[in-house]
Amino acid sequence: MQLVVARIGRAHGIKGEVTVEVRTDEPELRLGPGAVLATEPATVGPLTIETGRVHSGRLLLRFEGVRDRTGAEALRNTLLIADVDPAQMPEEPDEYYDHQLMDLDVVLADGTEIGRITEISHLPSQDLFIVERPDGSEVMIPFVEEIVTGIDLEEQRAVIDPPPGLIDDSEAEIASSRDAEDEN
Repeated sequence: MQLVVARIGRAHGIKGEVTVEVRTDEPELRLGPGAVLATEPATVGPLTIETGRVHSGRLLLRFEGVRDRTGAEALRNTLLIADVDPAQMPEEPDEYYDHQLMDLDVVLADGTEIGRITEISHLPSQDLFIVERPDGSEVMIPFVEEIVTGIDLEEQRAVIDPPPGLIDDSEAEIASSRDAEDEN
């Protein structure tokens, strides 16, 4: 099975290094020197990591055969994809691969069905579950401990405790400074 582990960003310097947006909790395992990664678009790869280092909090990689800024810039926005055994589990017990979460039923703690996870969006600040509701609409649920209270892979479900308004707009609490002024 294939997992997206990074997205190549801009070129760094003149010797072929690129910044990467890491999309794995195990970069030392997936993005180490010698790793051979498939790419999207496929015509760019496969790419073999020659060197990697952290500079100012960002991971910089250089690939075999890429020796200058022009070559590095040509890789911008390419997704790096690693082959992973589907039975392999992340090292931490509360970590999951995207393929493990896809198609899980999303329910409230009392068992009320919310929908099914159809997509996982990886944003800089947090990950989001894109959940398709039974009526065909979609709702985005932040994948944070305060909201997603449990993942049960055996039961194929994610249990959530959403704040008011996340699932049902009619429950939304309006909090604005104007409301406080109107009450006075």
